[in-house]
Amino acid sequence: MSELEEHIAEIGACFAINGSFVSGEEIESGHINTTYLATYEEEGEGEFRYILQRINEHVFKDPHAVIQNVSRVTRHINRKVLRRKKDAGGQTLNLYPGRDGKISVEGPAGGVWRCYNFIEGCATYDVVENTRQAYEAGKAFGAFQDLVSDLPTDRIVETILDFHNTRARYARLMEVIEADPKGRAASVVEEISFIKEREGIVGKLLDLVETGELSERITHNDTKLNNVMIDKATDEAVCVIDLDTVMPGLPLYDFGDLVRTATSPVEEDEKDLSKVTMRMSMFEPLVEGYLATAQNFLSPLEIELLPFSGRLISLEVGIRFLTDYLEGDVYFKVQHDGHNLDRCRTQLALVKSIEDQEDEMMSFIRKVTS
Repeated sequence: MSELEEHIAEIGACFAINGSFVSGEEIESGHINTTYLATYEEEGEGEFRYILQRINEHVFKDPHAVIQNVSRVTRHINRKVLRRKKDAGGQTLNLYPGRDGKISVEGPAGGVWRCYNFIEGCATYDVVENTRQAYEAGKAFGAFQDLVSDLPTDRIVETILDFHNTRARYARLMEVIEADPKGRAASVVEEISFIKEREGIVGKLLDLVETGELSERITHNDTKLNNVMIDKATDEAVCVIDLDTVMPGLPLYDFGDLVRTATSPVEEDEKDLSKVTMRMSMFEPLVEGYLATAQNFLSPLEIELLPFSGRLISLEVGIRFLTDYLEGDVYFKVQHDGHNLDRCRTQLALVKSIEDQEDEMMSFIRKVTS
């Protein structure tokens, strides 16, 4: 075995996995956690694969609380699915316990690790490839929100404070611009100006929460398209994954991030900004799928704000990428110099595209809901 595989095997040995270790590899998608795919062979049963994942302690200050949240949410969903379908499969990943019976373990070389089942025959996509995938992604996240809509918010710990507090994200960016720790601010004057011109919208949803017009629920808070497992044979959504940021929030944050990731034809670090656009051809099936499962628990105001949510979250993520770029790329993983700046520019281009089409987006939603 390679040195990496020996390391993966040591981690896997901490969990209650049946069979013998066969192979392992790193999965490099995702910006935050370290993730391995491990294959085991059970005599007479064949090979089975598992996800081994280390929680990033720099992002999540209490990794055990993160895993406890995931456990509560997955158990809640599975209980409801079992009652509805008499079948607990297909709605959420399941955590495998450690050899000591706990849901998380301390790795041989440190860190807090967890183990998931691996769902075969599925794939994740950074860019939606067809309208069926857009519909299924919307439907999957709407169904997830519906399944956890009755889970009390006090049962889930807020693992990242102010995660979708766009006002706080904006204020932090202004502080970093002023400090300019890496001397990069002069090179992003255009991006800074674009964001400052939109300061008036950063607190819109927060203001509505403060007045009681919007209510917090348990939400996913990271509804990127690649957090939906899609069946490769049927293009049907099978499972929502990456539950680390499940906490009290607004359904609008979830839908907005889905618009951000599912309607653009390019990846989030595309350098050719002329390719960045909010495609109505993908927005429409996304809305149809989402409302098919979420409309019953959404308020009329929440439905009215669905187009705005895409604009707000795209701006928020652009702010986060620019902040990290100015601080020296300390939060998101980067593959090259300027990677976070490329990501920022793509998000801001998407904001502009949504602004240009927001009236059309709202007209379609009213058509669907009527």
